[in-house]
Amino acid sequence: MIKIERVLDILKADNNFRHIKQNNQTASTWTDVQFDALSYDSRTVSPTTLFFAKGLAFKKEFLEKAIEAGLDFYVSEIDYEVGIPAIIVHDIKQAMSLIAMDFHGHPQKQLKLLAFTGTKGKTTAAYFAFNILKQSKKPAMLSTMNTTLDGKTFFKSTLTTPESLDLFAMMAEAVKNGMTHLIMEVSSQAYLVKRVYGLTFDVGVFLNISPDHIGPIEHPTFEDYFYHKRLLMDNSRAVIVNAGMDHFEVVKEQVSSKDHDFYGPTSENQISQSAGFDFTATGKLAGHYDIQLIGGFNQENAIAAGLACLRLGASLEDIHTGIAQTNVPGRMEVLTQQNGAKVFVDYAHNGDSVKKLIDVVLEHQTGKVFLILGAPGNKGESRRKDFVFCSMTIRRLR
Repeated sequence: MIKIERVLDILKADNNFRHIKQNNQTASTWTDVQFDALSYDSRTVSPTTLFFAKGLAFKKEFLEKAIEAGLDFYVSEIDYEVGIPAIIVHDIKQAMSLIAMDFHGHPQKQLKLLAFTGTKGKTTAAYFAFNILKQSKKPAMLSTMNTTLDGKTFFKSTLTTPESLDLFAMMAEAVKNGMTHLIMEVSSQAYLVKRVYGLTFDVGVFLNISPDHIGPIEHPTFEDYFYHKRLLMDNSRAVIVNAGMDHFEVVKEQVSSKDHDFYGPTSENQISQSAGFDFTATGKLAGHYDIQLIGGFNQENAIAAGLACLRLGASLEDIHTGIAQTNVPGRMEVLTQQNGAKVFVDYAHNGDSVKKLIDVVLEHQTGKVFLILGAPGNKGESRRKDFVFCSMTIRRLR
């Protein structure tokens, strides 16, 4: 439940309020209205819903249908002149996030928040963190693949990072379920469209960066993509960064005044010995680890997750056990056929990921190697030429 006076206070404190508009009349205050639901879906409204008219594809007809269902108030960047009061704001996405946060009682304050960003490895690292933390904590998880709000029941995710209204509702449910930690993947799109606006993470992890998600409905340039990735560093209390990533020096300078750990080459936290299903680490996680996911990049993802979880109260024993238990659907998943052939299923979604996948397979397998690729939709158009390049330059591929 939230009163309209509180809604207006939130918007004004964020310098996001313009005015309330109805029938060519404007006002700066309003009283005696309260809302028991928030929605951006015009099909799920009632007279006590605060509705957000957002998105490039939003149409006036959607709002008219909602009014037929009893809608009395909406928030928007423009006045659709539909006869009910409109709270006009400068930025609808900022409004959604801050109002949802307050509506659900600031559930983020009752959870330890861990976020992963990077071009590759977010889901794998999130699963490593989930399995580590579940040894002695009660983690919820929002990943590209699956979501769990009770640590036991999983359902398929619709977005890497949910819309803010959904995100804070999920956080509130996790708190209600007794969860102590929340693990998230935070995409560049999440910052571009402000799904996590106003949110501060306890630990933010930057896994890697390479050109990706550049296209007409995503980022216009690599610089824009990299900038929005780096926003997680600014909005985290402590950070973990891959010292071997491209453009590391930029990120290193950015986080120099923050509590941080680096891992990988030139850092104290690195892999000193690596085999197919085990590795040895130095530094804060010094020791020998068993791992189900092959590939040096998966071992680095495990180190990143371990360092993050160490900051969130996990023990070294928890980290050893969690890494050994982790397997991830569609991430270096091995399906052995009746004839002994192995199928490696992996969400290698750009040229760099495909090359690393191929390198790992060729290192551990003999015989014929077939590569099957898919690139659906109009997202990540810049990836496609790299797929072709990889497939043409490696001789053993068919």
